[in-house]
Amino acid sequence: MNVPIVENAAESVAGNAAGNAAGSTAGHAARNGAAARNPAAGARTVLELAGVHKSFGETEIIRGVDLALIEGERHAIIGPNGAGKSTLFHLISGQLQPTRGTITLDGRQIQGLEPRVINRMGLARSFQITNIFPGHSVFENLRFGILRRYGLQYNFWRRVAQVRRITEETEQLLEELRLLKSRDVLAGELSYSEQRSLEIGMALASDPRVVLLDEPMAGMSREETDYTVGLIRQLTARRTLMIVEHDMDVVFSLSDRVSVLVYGQIIATGTPDEIRANRQVQEAYLGTEVSV
Repeated sequence: MNVPIVENAAESVAGNAAGNAAGSTAGHAARNGAAARNPAAGARTVLELAGVHKSFGETEIIRGVDLALIEGERHAIIGPNGAGKSTLFHLISGQLQPTRGTITLDGRQIQGLEPRVINRMGLARSFQITNIFPGHSVFENLRFGILRRYGLQYNFWRRVAQVRRITEETEQLLEELRLLKSRDVLAGELSYSEQRSLEIGMALASDPRVVLLDEPMAGMSREETDYTVGLIRQLTARRTLMIVEHDMDVVFSLSDRVSVLVYGQIIATGTPDEIRANRQVQEAYLGTEVSV
């Protein structure tokens, strides 16, 4: 399948910010209470995949993925079920190792490194299935993440100043997540959307530069989705975001660029408008033209 690919990532993002500022992108931003961003201003590549393959036995799941993430952009990965989206996230975050190819974070190759090492280098992720500590309070869940960033295990004998700083950071993150009222509630007692918000917060507790969110709106009502989109906008304002999501309204309103993954291959990368108008992408995944 020959589908045009936008090969210059910086130019693509710049085009999205400039060419669409008064058009579709601005319209989406206005409807969602956020200004269109220009991540291409002084843009640099923070995450790059080059010729990445992943096979399980004789079955190749990821087939030669080339992808560059620009600093400060929100980049969506879309595709049908079984396309390899979660596998791609597993490869980037270290849960799986590529069969061949390279993955580079801030100029350093990370394939082969353990997830905790990659996390400390500045990359964090969430999962399709909510991954929290249900028997601990919301506060404790977030504090675990912050302690991990400091390289500390929970210890009551730490210096008072250090404990105070960690507590203050946890309280601030609670406020940003709009979970302050649930500070002492067990995480397992939160609503589904609140648990997803908490998981996003746990990913951000390590203060990453790059965040991977795997279907954060899955199973949510429209009201919960709108709430979570607003939260993601707020929390990733100074970060680079890669998101897997099936809700096309969310994808086209939140993303600066979109990549389409089909049968383990990126068949197109471009701005939301470019992807929306790409007839071959419509045939392969969208099925029909998506209205603005």
